[in-house]
Amino acid sequence: METTPPGVERNAAPIIHGGEAAALEAVLPGGQWGHGEVTDRFEAGLADLLAVPDVVAVNSGTSALHLALRAVGIGPGDDVVVPSLTFAASVQAITFGGTRPRFADIDPDTLAVTPDTVLEALTPDTKAVMPVLYGGRAVDLGPIRTTLAQQGIQIIEDAAHAFGSRTPGGPMVGADPDTLTCFSFDPIKNLTTGQGGAIIPRNPAEAEALRSLRLFGIVQPKDARAGLTSYGIQGPGLRFDLSQLNAAIGLVQLEHFTEVAGIRRHLWRTYQAELPGLDGVHLVDVDVTHTVPFNCVVRLDRRRDEVFQRLRAENIGVAVHYPPNHTQPAFAPWHRDLPVTERVAAEILGLPFHPAMTDDSVRFVVAALARAVKETA
Repeated sequence: METTPPGVERNAAPIIHGGEAAALEAVLPGGQWGHGEVTDRFEAGLADLLAVPDVVAVNSGTSALHLALRAVGIGPGDDVVVPSLTFAASVQAITFGGTRPRFADIDPDTLAVTPDTVLEALTPDTKAVMPVLYGGRAVDLGPIRTTLAQQGIQIIEDAAHAFGSRTPGGPMVGADPDTLTCFSFDPIKNLTTGQGGAIIPRNPAEAEALRSLRLFGIVQPKDARAGLTSYGIQGPGLRFDLSQLNAAIGLVQLEHFTEVAGIRRHLWRTYQAELPGLDGVHLVDVDVTHTVPFNCVVRLDRRRDEVFQRLRAENIGVAVHYPPNHTQPAFAPWHRDLPVTERVAAEILGLPFHPAMTDDSVRFVVAALARAVKETA
């Protein structure tokens, strides 16, 4: 009987390196588990890896998007261009502040927006564009940056999938000085803090605004406030800070990030080598040379739902990322026709993809996929 290789029953999973428990144990006795010195060290480590001047850590990628919009003055009456093929968090971060999502279509080969689809979606009320870096691949809006800037339109990048990726011929994702970039560090992302996120501000004023918004409008460090009888609250804010417990996990993960990035690229290339020859199966390209892949997605020419059910019945953790948001009841007021999104949403299938897998795991999944495709032909 064939032995099931590791990891195929899950679509995604975190990797634990072994030092996380000790890192948590070092923080626990202090009793001060909110934002603190460990969080500051994590921010500094992120900044060093990305080669950026500053990083503002927060409690989730969704919070990062929400605060980024708020920090640059996007609010009620404004439109934000966003792809429909993304996790609902991207859209909820927009609508939560009373802003309107303006859904844009995508390139069927990358599952991301393009300069042309962004331009087609612009309205007189557009104040920001939120490209989603699907699968970790950078989105190049270079050809329309001048046009957007002339209209006062900000670029706020949802890079939840893309920590560690690079722009071809350019810097790492997050290091573009003209883009406000948001990362997610939830359990299945390229880098995890257990739960968390970060924003890469473009200038010191933006960094200060974000730090104020993430903690009740207070920008003075907790250590500095401890010796005072009062402190200043300079504006609006809630609790969006990243705890030292989460930051401690993140610091260990940062130490091993180069290793994890290599594993992810290797697994994706293994799928790339094994999938050709499967009739009606097309790998969604992530430009793996420049990308730390978050997932491995294929498009099926026919009967995606049947293939999905057959693989799930074999305990293979396939998934669909994502049901298009413009068809969801919550976002019905902003529905518009998106023919490419609607077509590919019925074709995409996410294969198991995470660092606990091996080459044998990939070959096992591809063989099962081949059988399922043949049986549903």
